[in-house]
Amino acid sequence: QLVESGGGLVQPGGSLRLSCAASGHFFSLYAMGWYRQAPGKQREWVGNITSDSVTVYRNSVKGRFTVSRDNAKNLVYLQMSSLKPEDTAVYYCRAYMTDYGVDYWGQGTQVTVSS
Repeated sequence: QLVESGGGLVQPGGSLRLSCAASGHFFSLYAMGWYRQAPGKQREWVGNITSDSVTVYRNSVKGRFTVSRDNAKNLVYLQMSSLKPEDTAVYYCRAYMTDYGVDYWGQGTQVTVSS
């Protein structure tokens, strides 16, 4: 089970940190991803972190967003800074192991960037 938290309303240029808490075992073996879905749009990938803590990001968030993980606490984070109105979306956390066909999603947390 994955549970996201930390969403809310923030002004343009502000920052937020989202958290995703995972239950169960072997958290460190999962790749973790962050996705978002804006109203009327398809869900899109934001960034992810591998089991080896290698991170990759979509171009529009590079330099502004950072994904990290704490395997001891079964947590993954999405630190967002210099937020823009176009970052407004529901943000989802994903845990997956492609080779084993394992794929879990959280319920999402709303992020609204507005003045």
